[in-house]
Amino acid sequence: MKLQVPFIQLPVTFDAAALAAEIEALGESVWRPHPQGFPGNSAVPLVSAHGDPDSDAVRGPMLPTPQLQQCPYLMQVFDTLGATWGRSRLMRLSGQAEVSAHVDIDYYWREHMRVHVPIVTQPEVRFHCGEKAIHMAAGDCWIFDTWRPHRVVNSANRSRIHLVADTVGGPGLWNLIAQSRIPESSPPGWQAQHVAPIAATPMNILYESQNLPTVMTPWEVREHLTFILDEARPHENLGNVSQLIGHFCRHWRSLWAAWGEAPEGGPAYRDALVLFREELARIATGMTLTNDVRLEQAIYKLVISVALADSAGPAMADERSAPVDPASMRNVA
Repeated sequence: MKLQVPFIQLPVTFDAAALAAEIEALGESVWRPHPQGFPGNSAVPLVSAHGDPDSDAVRGPMLPTPQLQQCPYLMQVFDTLGATWGRSRLMRLSGQAEVSAHVDIDYYWREHMRVHVPIVTQPEVRFHCGEKAIHMAAGDCWIFDTWRPHRVVNSANRSRIHLVADTVGGPGLWNLIAQSRIPESSPPGWQAQHVAPIAATPMNILYESQNLPTVMTPWEVREHLTFILDEARPHENLGNVSQLIGHFCRHWRSLWAAWGEAPEGGPAYRDALVLFREELARIATGMTLTNDVRLEQAIYKLVISVALADSAGPAMADERSAPVDPASMRNVA
């Protein structure tokens, strides 16, 4: 999710030692390698499609995995933050490893934000986002702007473990964000409230039951494409691309009026997407967004690839799908 600033610290802290003890009790066998095979990266699914601990899909009803259900304090963290939760994991980064520089541009990331709670960490672990870099201390709670280029570098010898929870938000979380701080400017007297483990605390954790569209509505199509046009850098062909987008939106609206989500409309929707992608490739060469992502790639990830559900398999959020050169991230803090 695009934010106004790179990093926001929420006004709550958690007992990192207690969380680490719960994780240690799960054992090593629950850790899975990164689905895209990035070295030094492994994870434990906590909330996944149908509660399947072997799933990395982002389509389908999200439920707690057996691993999360064995960790009452971790569940208390989810409950405390007061949001509706999507795919969430423990993410481990080995010593002398990194999360390579990238921008999250998939449809999933347009409305999902990532909540980070460091559980096992060292001062040498640095999180870079845009032109800023910080160390997230154990037990703190952060969100960051996934629309900017970002990366994580663990130059220590020991592993780093974060709770990384994905959400579209919720009343409790919005309230916390309203009371948050940004690293370079803290409100007078700002202090995070510590949330200690409470045995047998009642919980009302909400999980996603709806996430990716079967057929994207014309109103959502227009919203995403308008967002991309607003993010586009000036280019001599920008007017032509804007005209093409307008034509596609009207075309999609006419198909929606005829078919809605009916399966019979599939061929017509698919033909419209193919034509749009072909025309876009013809006129959008060399066009980029303010985060250095290619405009054509962003439109494909945000709209074309998900506007019509693919029944052939589960939808995935392609992490690091838009790699960037780390040298282009001029970190100043």
